[in-house]
Amino acid sequence: MARHNPVHLPAILLVLAGIGAMCVLDALIKYLALRHGAPLATFGRYASGSLFALLIWQWQGRPWVAAGGLWPNLLRGTLITAMALAFFWSITRLPLALVLTLTFVGPLVVPFMAALILHEPVQPRCLAAGVIGFAGVLVTVGGMPALSATDLLAAAAAVAAAFLYAGTAVIMRARAARDGATVITLIAAVVPMLWLSPVAALAPALPSATDLALMALTGLIGNLGVQLMARGYVHLQAQVSAVMEYSALPWAALLGWLVFDESVAPTTLAGAAIIAGACLWATRAPAPLSVPPPAPVP
Repeated sequence: MARHNPVHLPAILLVLAGIGAMCVLDALIKYLALRHGAPLATFGRYASGSLFALLIWQWQGRPWVAAGGLWPNLLRGTLITAMALAFFWSITRLPLALVLTLTFVGPLVVPFMAALILHEPVQPRCLAAGVIGFAGVLVTVGGMPALSATDLLAAAAAVAAAFLYAGTAVIMRARAARDGATVITLIAAVVPMLWLSPVAALAPALPSATDLALMALTGLIGNLGVQLMARGYVHLQAQVSAVMEYSALPWAALLGWLVFDESVAPTTLAGAAIIAGACLWATRAPAPLSVPPPAPVP
């Protein structure tokens, strides 16, 4: 009898493509944020993302949230706003690969957020993995090329973005089956756009046509990346999905080197390996195996 092969190659390719798209998004945002500031670049990403999400929402018959789902989704959109601002500002101060490595602690925080909000029991293995992951963060930050106050603040912003990501992930897990991906994606784009709309209104000058086109592209690429990853995660176990998440590091390192002439410190790679190992160990616990991690939301 032939053995069942749990590896779903098309799903893996979808996830890898989605992660690559999100890394391209990060590089575009970094370019735009260096020119116009992180708040305006973030607004452009979610304004254009809202437009594309609205078209899909209209095409699918204008679905809406289930009873009691509006406030959780509005809260998630607010957390996404803060997360995106923190993450996108940090990548203007630090190399892409370094910031991405710091945000890898996000999956380690999810079980504790789930215990607080969803009352899911925390596995002892997750607790130990969180300690190991934090050690990986210390290794990574210790290898920063310059320990200036601004660099440390940017590193703290990246870690804060990881914690905010955990909060958005838990809310999405609680609401996804009830509300559906279309309306969740729409609200998650519209709420940040509304929060950041004063930034656009107070902008000293309108970005050039080229930069406006790039902002529109960030919305398209961001929505595409999330959709690719979400479709792939449906067919993958959590422990396989966790491995895929770390393919973002070579993408970020390559784009940082090609576009921004950024080098990757050995301690960044060492810290990424420690955090990746902690996440993989945590996902081997019995309880989380049937729950794939949600797609990144920046």
